[in-house]
Amino acid sequence: MNQLKTLVLMTVLTVLLVWLGDVIAGRQGMWMFLVLAGVMNFVAYWFSDKIVLKMYRAQPVTQSQQPELYGIVTSLAQRANMPMPAVYVIPSESPNAFATGRDPHHAAVAATQGILRLLSRDELEGVLAHELAHVHNRDTLVSSVVATIAGAITMMSRSALWFGGGRRDGGRGGTNPIVMIAALILAPLAALMIQMAVSRTREFGADHRGSEVSGKPLSLASALRKLERGARAVPMTSANEATAHQFIVNPLRGGGLAGLFSTHPRTEDRVQRLEAMARDYVPGVSRRR
Repeated sequence: MNQLKTLVLMTVLTVLLVWLGDVIAGRQGMWMFLVLAGVMNFVAYWFSDKIVLKMYRAQPVTQSQQPELYGIVTSLAQRANMPMPAVYVIPSESPNAFATGRDPHHAAVAATQGILRLLSRDELEGVLAHELAHVHNRDTLVSSVVATIAGAITMMSRSALWFGGGRRDGGRGGTNPIVMIAALILAPLAALMIQMAVSRTREFGADHRGSEVSGKPLSLASALRKLERGARAVPMTSANEATAHQFIVNPLRGGGLAGLFSTHPRTEDRVQRLEAMARDYVPGVSRRR
């Protein structure tokens, strides 16, 4: 069900991009932005992992350099019947982690120095199992594509607002100004809402799948609470909106209206689901939802 919901939302997002191109520049613009969507998806597919790792200055580590981190990832990958991903450490005291890569054979797991200091071994295992679940479900690729298209819609709208826009179909009248204004204001909002919905769906799914792999849903719940407090106490100043969705907790802390538009579910909602899972948990039995 989660996979179908994500597919529907991604389709809507692509249609929104193409429709906005039609509103701004007519049929020619619609085809132009359809091609643009294809190019962006191609770039996201092949290069999103390299871009995000470089952005956060993540450094690859070996078993001798980080025996506990490397050992946990190795054990979890074997348990999940997955290829061993590359392991990275991010030079940041803000406690967080993310996974990236287009598929399980081209994946990386990155943890900050802060998370390695903050969490117990069981909690760290819960977090890393969550990240491997993202890799297994190909969430990292899905999220990168969604973020790329949503970002393009926002940039298109801002450009049209600043420099003007309208149909250029030769012989047809221009777009109704009310439709144009509504499109330029509502399209970015709709794109943000869709990106948020996709990201939250994938986070809940990774919590569930990761807890099945580790067998420790309560350890993940405990880790999430610690990470929520830690991310508020030590914000990740290098984080940006384009990649915030990849972390296990939102590195861009904010309350009020900002919290409503977070790409992550509320930590307490995630904890409640994990606690419910723990009450029903039977080792070796998978309960997919």
